Amino acid sequence: MSFMDIFWLFFMASALAPILQKKMLEAARFKLMRKMEKKRGSRVIAMIHRQETMSLLGFPLVKYIDIHDSEEVIRAIRMTGNNVPIDLILHTPGGLVLAAEQIAYALKAHKAKVTVFIPHYAMSGGTLIALAADEIVMDPNAVLGPVDPQLGQYPAASILKVLEKKDVNKIDDQTLIMADVSQKAIKQVKRCIKTILSGRMPEEKSEEIADLLSRGEWTHDYPITFKEAQELGLPVTCEMPPEVYQLMNLYPQPVQRRPSVQYVPMPYKEGNGKSNHGGTAQ
Repeated sequence: MSFMDIFWLFFMASALAPILQKKMLEAARFKLMRKMEKKRGSRVIAMIHRQETMSLLGFPLVKYIDIHDSEEVIRAIRMTGNNVPIDLILHTPGGLVLAAEQIAYALKAHKAKVTVFIPHYAMSGGTLIALAADEIVMDPNAVLGPVDPQLGQYPAASILKVLEKKDVNKIDDQTLIMADVSQKAIKQVKRCIKTILSGRMPEEKSEEIADLLSRGEWTHDYPITFKEAQELGLPVTCEMPPEVYQLMNLYPQPVQRRPSVQYVPMPYKEGNGKSNHGGTAQ
């Protein structure tokens, strides 16, 4: 075998390795999801957005809620009987408002119980989706986030503040147009939240939550903790099934040259374990 033959074999193996790894991970994920479905008698849907090596050459991709996600989730809901509960495992920084609203409306329309599991975070559009659930199961350290609209790089609420602080004759036309769109966007998101919460809590409470989450009370990345979610009156609990954490482990981040977090990968009860095997988290 010549040097070139060895080189091409190495190249092909390197190119195919990410594909094989992806297929093995998908098989493990489906197996674990099926185990959870049998245990809970439900349809399990996972929408987990993490940085993951997906291409032939192993380049990392960062995912957000998009139209493809809404199409797939709605298709899964459509394939689920009216009497079959839905368990949605949600891990996302947010994304397209239209897609998040479509998913939320579809979950609300499902007749059986809908449970959303949040092991780490569901921000922005992820929070909007979670509000459609009959029960939100959060890890004690997990967070939700505000759903105030963003216009490009600016919060809609902050754009409206310009109208309050400056004379209208001193504001350029583009800012005035953005302010008009911002006002409409906040109104639409607030109405969407109220619609999603209707029937699950008193109208006054749904109005209060819709206004708080959409008006720009906090920065867009403000973490709403489990305790704060309880105080808001959201249907949150913290009884997370172990399968959810196991599933999250099957969505690894791309391997880095220098690990940013390291620990011994075993549970400690009291005192320290005696294992000499170290673990690495990327």
